[in-house]
Amino acid sequence: MKGFSQMEKPKIITMSHGSGGADSRSLIGEVFERAFSNPVLSQMEDAALLNGFSKLAFTTDSFVVQPLIFKGGDIGRLAVCGTVNDLLTRGARPRYLTAAFILEEGLDISVLKLIVDSMAETAREAGVDIVTGDTKVIENKGIGGIIINTAGIGEIPGGIDISSKNIAEQDACILTGTLGDHHACLLSKRMDIESEIASDAAPLVEIVERLIDSGIEIHAMRDVTRGGLGTVLNEMLDTANGTRYSMGKEQDMLDLVIEQDSLPISQATSDFCGLLGLDPIYMGNEGKMAIFVPDSKAEEALYLIRGAKYGENAQVIGHTVPSKGHSARVCMRTSIGGLRTIRPLAGEGLPRIC
Repeated sequence: MKGFSQMEKPKIITMSHGSGGADSRSLIGEVFERAFSNPVLSQMEDAALLNGFSKLAFTTDSFVVQPLIFKGGDIGRLAVCGTVNDLLTRGARPRYLTAAFILEEGLDISVLKLIVDSMAETAREAGVDIVTGDTKVIENKGIGGIIINTAGIGEIPGGIDISSKNIAEQDACILTGTLGDHHACLLSKRMDIESEIASDAAPLVEIVERLIDSGIEIHAMRDVTRGGLGTVLNEMLDTANGTRYSMGKEQDMLDLVIEQDSLPISQATSDFCGLLGLDPIYMGNEGKMAIFVPDSKAEEALYLIRGAKYGENAQVIGHTVPSKGHSARVCMRTSIGGLRTIRPLAGEGLPRIC
C-alpha cells in the first residue's frame, strides 16, 4: 500500500473516502485538519477534551443549501454563522464548534476545500475553534454535494438571563440590519436573475458583546432566519405570553406593534421583492437579530449596535404594548396608518435557505 505522501491526490470525492482507510485519512489531513488546525483538534482523538464551564449554551443545526457557493458566502460560512448566532441569542460567548460533513460521491474536492477554508476563516472571525468532526461519503443521490451538521458550545457569563420569556411591557424591538438579503440572493441565483444582492451571512459576536459589556438589560434576542421576521416575532411573543399565562397573569398579555416605515430594507432587495411579489417580512436572513430591551435603553443599545461590525443599518422597529384583544398578536402599522396583523409564515418559504 502506498504511503500518504505517494498517493495520487483525487480530484473528486469517491466512495473510498468514506472507507475509514488511507483515502479517508488523506482527505481529513489535506482538507479538514489543514484548515481547522488548533491544539484540541490536532490531537485527532475520538473526543475533544475541553476546559470546564460554569454555565453552558449548547446548540446544533444542519445546513442544506443550493447553490453551495453564492454571492457573499457559501454553505461553510452559513454553518458557522448559524451556529454561532444561535449561541449568541442566549448571551453566550461562543467557544467551540463541531462539524460533520456528509459528502456526495463525485463532489469536486477543490469545491470542498473552498468551502472548508471559508468555514475556517469565519470561525476565526467569530473567535471559535472547530474542535472535532466527522465525514461520511454517500453515493450520488442528488442532494447537492454537501450536507453540514454543526454543534456549538458557548459560555454564559454570570448574571445573564436572556430569553423570550423576559419580554416586558414597554420594551423596544431592535432589528440589527436589513431584511431579506440572504433569501433574495439565493433566489436570484437560482432564477438566473442578474442582481447585486449579496447574502448577509455574518457572525454577530461584536454586536452582542458590546451590548452585554455595556450592562444594558437585554430581555430577549433571536436571529432572524427561516420564516423571516414575521415568524420569529410571533414565536418570541408566544413564549412571552405563554409564560404570563402559566403564572396566572392572563390580564398582562402583550401585543407587539412594529412600524412598516422603520423596517430596514435595502433598495435592491425591495425592488427584487416587488418584482416577484415577495414580502420582505417573511424573507430569510443569516446575519440579523431581533433584540428586545427596555424602551428607556433603546437609544443607547441602538448606538452600540450601529457602532459594531454588521450593525450599521440597525433600527428600532417597534414596541410592546398591553394586549387589547382576546389573543395577543404581532401587528404592523402600515405606511398609510392602518394596522396589519402579522402571522407566522404559512406553508413552505421558498427557497430553502439552510
